[in-house]
Amino acid sequence: MSAPTEIEKKFLVIECPALDDFKAEVVRQGYITSGEDSIEVRVRQKGQGYYITVKSKGTLARSEYETAIELAQFETLWPATEGRRLEKTRYTGALPGGAAVELDIFEGHLAGLQLVEVEFSSVEEAKAFKAPSWFGADVTEDKRYKNSALSVADQLPT
Repeated sequence: MSAPTEIEKKFLVIECPALDDFKAEVVRQGYITSGEDSIEVRVRQKGQGYYITVKSKGTLARSEYETAIELAQFETLWPATEGRRLEKTRYTGALPGGAAVELDIFEGHLAGLQLVEVEFSSVEEAKAFKAPSWFGADVTEDKRYKNSALSVADQLPT
């Protein structure tokens, strides 16, 4: 069985669009592993759901395994993430062409940061993507904008 592959591009946001057609969920996530580790392990509360996720190293395309867990399991693992956490509101919706987007508006020590991610079915599709005008710089390859790095950042990347 091959690993599921996540292919996504990440952009800064120049100007937040109207969010009328987007669904909002509060997200809390913490990292059990550190940025130097060969894999990324996180626990996440997204709305009323709880998850543990294992991701390989990488930027544009990487392996991802996510499993739903119970609240008790989340609460058992959450203390292991102390010092490696972030909070955000995630808005999910679609671009006019139909591509699914996730817009994250960060809170706490990352307040003011807005990132948008677009997932693709292939690397070729990702490379051909034309970002709408409200998207800013493509930070897909900039490791400072990975959530695991942001969770330990003292300040917003510049």
